[in-house]
Amino acid sequence: MILGQSAFQVPSAMERLRYFADLSIRRGCAFGILTIATAMTGMSHDMRLAVRGGALMLTLMVVVLVWKSWRAGQVRYRRTELWVLLDRQLEWPESYRQQLISGVLAERYMWHARVTAMAAFALWVIALAMMALRA
Repeated sequence: MILGQSAFQVPSAMERLRYFADLSIRRGCAFGILTIATAMTGMSHDMRLAVRGGALMLTLMVVVLVWKSWRAGQVRYRRTELWVLLDRQLEWPESYRQQLISGVLAERYMWHARVTAMAAFALWVIALAMMALRA
């Protein structure tokens, strides 16, 4: 059962696929955000440096997510974490699985890249405001 659904609702195969794709991507993003937060904490003696560093690292995270989205079609679906999370079971025929899984992964990577880009943009605005207040 997918979180947030009652026991009487059976999720469609596409909802299940998107849910596990999000889970897989968010797990990786969580490690990246933990790294960024740790680095920003280490630079907290200079808040302008910490905010600029965080903005730069989040921008790098956006670049990586976009790159992963573009590359999703080149990775064999059986080598993805999504395939493992699906317990190696998918209702669609073998010939369609590669296209389906890589398409869902590409879509979800881009969604996460857009959300991360908004956070990076917010940090860049804060960094620019801090630089303007300094002058």
